[in-house]
Amino acid sequence: MNPQAEINVQLPDGAIKLFPAGSTPFDVANSISPRLAAAAVAARVRPLNAAPVVAATDESGEAAMYAAEDTAAERIVDLSAPLTEDVALALLTEKDADALKVVRHSAAHVMATAVLELFPETKLGHGPATDAGFFYDFYRPTPFTTEDLKLIEGRMAEIVARDEKFVREYQPREEALTRYKADNDFMKMHFIERFTRPGEDVSLYRNGEFADFCRGPHVPSTGRVKAFKVMSLAGAYWLGDEKNPQLQRVYGTAFFSKKEMDAHFERLEEAARRDHRVLGKQLDLFSIQELAGAGLIFWHPKGAMIRKIMEDWMREECIRRGYDLVYTPHVMRVNLWQTSGHEGFYAQNFFTKMELDDADYRLKPMNCPGHILIYKNSPRSYRDLPVRYAELGNVYRYERSGTMHGLLRVRGFTQDDAHIFCTPEQIEDEVAACVDFAEAVLKTFGFKEFKVELSTWDPKDRQSYAGSDDKWMLAIGSLENVLKRKNIDFKTIPGEAAFYGPKIDIKLVDVLGRLWQLSTVQFDFNLPARFELEYVGEDGERHQPVMVHRALFGSVERFFGVLIEHYAGAFPLWLAPVQVALVPISERHLDYAKEVQKQLEAAGLRVELDSRNEKMNAKIRDFTLQKVPYVLVMGDKEAEAGAVSVRTRGKGDQGAMPAAEFIERSRTLVEGKSLEL
Repeated sequence: MNPQAEINVQLPDGAIKLFPAGSTPFDVANSISPRLAAAAVAARVRPLNAAPVVAATDESGEAAMYAAEDTAAERIVDLSAPLTEDVALALLTEKDADALKVVRHSAAHVMATAVLELFPETKLGHGPATDAGFFYDFYRPTPFTTEDLKLIEGRMAEIVARDEKFVREYQPREEALTRYKADNDFMKMHFIERFTRPGEDVSLYRNGEFADFCRGPHVPSTGRVKAFKVMSLAGAYWLGDEKNPQLQRVYGTAFFSKKEMDAHFERLEEAARRDHRVLGKQLDLFSIQELAGAGLIFWHPKGAMIRKIMEDWMREECIRRGYDLVYTPHVMRVNLWQTSGHEGFYAQNFFTKMELDDADYRLKPMNCPGHILIYKNSPRSYRDLPVRYAELGNVYRYERSGTMHGLLRVRGFTQDDAHIFCTPEQIEDEVAACVDFAEAVLKTFGFKEFKVELSTWDPKDRQSYAGSDDKWMLAIGSLENVLKRKNIDFKTIPGEAAFYGPKIDIKLVDVLGRLWQLSTVQFDFNLPARFELEYVGEDGERHQPVMVHRALFGSVERFFGVLIEHYAGAFPLWLAPVQVALVPISERHLDYAKEVQKQLEAAGLRVELDSRNEKMNAKIRDFTLQKVPYVLVMGDKEAEAGAVSVRTRGKGDQGAMPAAEFIERSRTLVEGKSLEL
């Protein structure tokens, strides 16, 4: 593009203003309002005639930090970045999530500055922002200590107080490599060799005496990193390879204000109180047995009761919505997985092959090939379609040691899997019905909010995907059409599709505002072709069906773990493993308590009677710790009146009422799947 004397800058309200070429976002902000200029953190820009781009995120931060800048793509830049072409520009302030990531990336540089000032022998890896804060990888023969982390945080405060400007500089690539080689900075050499080309300049950011290879963006100065904390230390192998040197990863977080940071740590404390692993043990719901192996769940009676309720609801709902229930084997021949393509695209997630007398077998990591074989077993007509198969099937995936986390990431789990075989004309209605089903699941189990992502392919990475370009575009278009016609806001995530097709991911938002990936609806045109599936059309010719994969719990284990944390173990009445606890005041009231127990159980309620020779208050305390929804206390007055004294979880003593009235009220709450007591 030829240099321009003036450039057009389009603001978010559509207004276009003229500025001298080379003006900066800060100049634009200052022309609108000095207050806005003071509040701005960075700017989002794109060439004026280019369409907005939604980029995929990379939690490792490496690609995001060092990927070459694309002048045709939307990007975030420093307030000091010169503008040399017509652009659409939005100034980012504390209201923007992207602005917080800029602050956190800058905080990572402040931390690296502090580390080098305190421990100059340290070599730097990379330091990206993350959703929770930031981290920086360091190579240092001597391990950091807890006291070292305190020193680092203290030095960071000094660097913030110095209010050093973040300045972008450029250095010839070969000169930068020579410099880092002389310092034995093997990690920086790797980044430069991987993310820059011979002959081009290397981008550096400097604050004071500190400089680091980085493409930014950053806040204007270290003084803008106002609220931060160095949190923890962990090990990480260089490039994730255990054969490489072990690095020390220091984690931190940063916010715009101390008030926001304090609120964040309060949320962390609340999350710790809700930890499903702790509550699972306290409430005797499940366990993971070291003797049996990591990532394998043992369901205890109370947890198994909740699982039964979940699965019964799901099966009944599937039947009501036109699904047929099926069951498929846990192990199948390797040939099957070769035909499906999983042996090539998914082999790293399989358990090791089992060599039997007739063939090699695999534990199944998913149910779809089994459902395909059931479909293929009989001739199909267009009149039979859609065919919907549902299975709560046990599957097994090889998760690496260190990646497993309670119920949330396991090696053996139960997937509420379903596969729909239909004509191309039926696909959008079937996907829409799956989305409706997913919404019903979230609402029934008490989740009021969710976010939706559309995961698409990366056409530049053809080896990771099966199928032709036109089929991918058709599949992506179909999913987009469904979301648009249902007026569902969604974010497109390029490169996150399954190898066989794009997918809609529905992420629920729990009571703490955390996102959980559970429900997914996937379009598949590849497996029907690989297995040569057919149906006879209205024209009498053979046609290939298309296929929808959908899982709504995602897995029973993960959904249950999320439920535990969402409710902090205090499940709604209809889900609670013990719904009503009975506490006779003394031994002479035991017969009446047993009579009430029979009435409650006859009404379908789950009851536990404490007949121990313990004091009443001790019994009540034990049931309260078990988070039982209702505790009924019975003494002389209750026995004479045919009543119960009701203590409601979270509300305390509610007084006496006739036993029959309590039973009818409770049954109504259970049948309505009420979330309130």
